[in-house]
Amino acid sequence: MEEKKRLMGGEFLLKETNAEDIFIPEDMDEEQQMIYKTCQGFLETEVYSMLDRIDDQEEGLMRSLLQKSGELGLLGVAVPEEYEGFDQSFVTSMLASEAMGAGYSFSVAYSAHTGIGTLPILYYGNEAQKQKYLPKLVSGEWPAAYCLTEPNAGSDANAGKSKAILSDDGKHYILNGQKMWITNGGFADVQTVFAKIGTDRVLSAFIVESSWPGIVINPEEKKMGIKGSSTVQIFYNDVKVPVENLLGRQGQGFRIALNILHMGRLKLGGTVLGAAKKTITQSVNYANERKQFGRFIGSFEAIKYKLAEQVIQTFITESTVYRTSGYVDEAITELIAQGKEKPQATIEGIAQYALEAALLKVFGSEALNYVVDEAVQIFGGMGFSAETDVDKAYRDSRINRIFEGTNEINRLLVADTTIKKALKKGFDLVRYAKHIIKEMNGAEEAVEPTGYFEEKRTYIRNFKRIALLLLGIVSDKFQRQLFEEQMILFNISDIIMNLYTAESTLLRVEKIENNKGGDYASIYKDILDVFVYDTAEFIHKSGCDAINSLEEIEEQEVMRERIRKYTTVAPVNIKNARTRIADKLIEDNKYNF
Repeated sequence: MEEKKRLMGGEFLLKETNAEDIFIPEDMDEEQQMIYKTCQGFLETEVYSMLDRIDDQEEGLMRSLLQKSGELGLLGVAVPEEYEGFDQSFVTSMLASEAMGAGYSFSVAYSAHTGIGTLPILYYGNEAQKQKYLPKLVSGEWPAAYCLTEPNAGSDANAGKSKAILSDDGKHYILNGQKMWITNGGFADVQTVFAKIGTDRVLSAFIVESSWPGIVINPEEKKMGIKGSSTVQIFYNDVKVPVENLLGRQGQGFRIALNILHMGRLKLGGTVLGAAKKTITQSVNYANERKQFGRFIGSFEAIKYKLAEQVIQTFITESTVYRTSGYVDEAITELIAQGKEKPQATIEGIAQYALEAALLKVFGSEALNYVVDEAVQIFGGMGFSAETDVDKAYRDSRINRIFEGTNEINRLLVADTTIKKALKKGFDLVRYAKHIIKEMNGAEEAVEPTGYFEEKRTYIRNFKRIALLLLGIVSDKFQRQLFEEQMILFNISDIIMNLYTAESTLLRVEKIENNKGGDYASIYKDILDVFVYDTAEFIHKSGCDAINSLEEIEEQEVMRERIRKYTTVAPVNIKNARTRIADKLIEDNKYNF
């Protein structure tokens, strides 16, 4: 039997994989589905009836909801059993994040507590710190917050000015500084705070308890969306932090922050799925109830287009989230087998997929943006009314393009990380690009693909060649100044993002057909057909935009012509495909893909 082999982070640009070698949502087992249903049940019984009270930030309410979710074990899905958790896989914790993502402002508090609030201690804490804090975090007795951002240090986190000076007796660090946009900060008992020790140029991290003298918490910020989540500024005035509360090693804080951000970006891809699926269900419910011109509005093609595209964007995101999450789990398992402790294995496993995490964060947040925007449009005037939940969904989704590093920063990371990975692997992008250009000028062999999935794979191979061609050309032309060419890098990042999501969907649909047959897979082929067709046109424009932006470079016309050929795909009756997708949604009256 051939051994299953996962792709390493970024290798999707250079290698292909088999459908049976990726994880898809249809592979979830009974225990995972039970956790998902428990999360859904919690939202139904405890959260949805209180949305207005949550948005009004009723004192003590969010804290009590976190505690109730802790009583069900939902705050410790990824935490080992010795600290009162469930010790589940990364895929399972992603599934819980997805389910809770439908919880509006509660999902923000939940994600902040279980992710950036808890995981720094789980992954970097020593045994005494874990024993002291993790059981209380898992139970919800002590809510958690993560304090990194400062007024002049957002995306550039290491520019923070907060300082920690070792006391004369060596027993405390004296912490001074200011943090802002701190989620859960108004009620959290435990904070992970980043500051520079003495004259250090890099951050360190500390576990800080909110009850300690010298901590001043400002009133709640007034926000456009996620109104029910606590967001505050926190001031530290000569706060005495015991030396034993240094998290990790001195100067390790920036690395801690970076690795937690990788995790947060991946998890955000799952969180937006829960919000998207709920919003799609609300959209189709309304379309099946609202009549205009004597017909349900769901029968109109204009509405069917919107419903179908909502489904397509969500299904594509989901396929990519769980493919990547499966890779992370396999990486963690391999690293443990090599002798790593699970916390270190988890950190390294997630870090291997930093590129995929960045593109998932961008694609997922922008997919949700489309879903909620069109939901408001489907609801019409009622969608603009605060009486409907799509109002909350619309406002709440906007922050996702800023959370976990702005989408602009993450787009730059996609291109930058790809180039660095290529250099590390010894893959000469410039040489490869020159090879493609030479190939363009020579005779071209026409190889006809055999079969539906092979045809799609051929298209995606060509998309990859465009990405690698452009990466090589711009690396050669701009070299050390490449990071300044942000518009061109955005073009390339968008190409990489769309080809990875297209490939992830191709593999999922192929695996579905292999497992359940062609009839069952037909609706998913419609999704794949439409997305690949649209992606080809998008990549064509992005590639030409990048080429046209390169001044004084030879063979631009040849490159544009090759991009056109590499993005030529078979015609698709997208009207009929979208209609079939929408009709299934309308018949089911809920997202059920």
